Amino acid sequence: MAILVIAEHNNAVLGAATLNTVAAAQAIGGDIHVLVAGQNCAAVAEAAAKVAGVSKVLVADEAAYAHQLPENVAPLIVGLAKSYSHVLAPATTNGKNYLPRVAALLDVDQISEIVAVESADTFKRPIYAGNAIATVQSSAPVKVITVRTTAFDAVPAEGGAAAIEAVAGQGDAGKSAFVGEELAQSDRPELSAARVVVSGGRGMQSAENFQLLYQLADKLGAAVGASRAAVDAGFAPNDMQVGQTGKIVAPELYVAVGISGAIQHLAGMKDSKVIVAINKDEEAPIFQVADYGLVADLFEAVPELAKQV
Repeated sequence: MAILVIAEHNNAVLGAATLNTVAAAQAIGGDIHVLVAGQNCAAVAEAAAKVAGVSKVLVADEAAYAHQLPENVAPLIVGLAKSYSHVLAPATTNGKNYLPRVAALLDVDQISEIVAVESADTFKRPIYAGNAIATVQSSAPVKVITVRTTAFDAVPAEGGAAAIEAVAGQGDAGKSAFVGEELAQSDRPELSAARVVVSGGRGMQSAENFQLLYQLADKLGAAVGASRAAVDAGFAPNDMQVGQTGKIVAPELYVAVGISGAIQHLAGMKDSKVIVAINKDEEAPIFQVADYGLVADLFEAVPELAKQV
């Protein structure tokens, strides 16, 4: 039994989510192969070959895969999938984009965002915004799975010595074209991989007030997140959203400031190791999941906290 893991990368650096996905593949058992589809991505392939537990790295280096367009990547995966029992990808924006197409083209069910492996055909995944865990068994000949990376500890990035093999791509499908992207630039850690996250909600009242969180985050070496309410109000950009429809995080420390604790937000951060909540409403639902709670005016508490750090 061989498992194909689709690498998360930006053509230069192997994404940390790949390491968590390899961990899920190890829990299933079998030879683990990693597919790197991109353009000028030799450095990524070399990094993938060093990942512990990986026995082979397949590289499709073509212009058609430069931006991970699902219309191009999905046929490539499908062409390889019939040699594997499982196809896994991290439940990132990219993974959620191309893997449903893979499942549809293979005419199998997709198992989304698994958080545990029971056996080679049985998995656990959250439903109802994480309020229940479903145990799902699949009889599909090829099991197509996205992995909630926060549920699996990353395998070591070093220690492997996998063979690297070039595979032929299928070119541009001609169904879509990459137009452009605007990436937020920050010296802070990437949100989904940060050890500490400071998040703000509607209680921040304005985008200018988020500066309080940036100052605290800089002292803590933390990433900054936001609730959907804060994003919808224009206080923070979309890529900072934490929650069911945003990013799923599980840092060692999560500081929730001015966040009431709607179920959709809790679904994205309740697996954090330690949760600290600051809110002036003592009845806020966030306190039900918090390890430490401070009922106070955030505009007084946050600057004071920053001074003490």
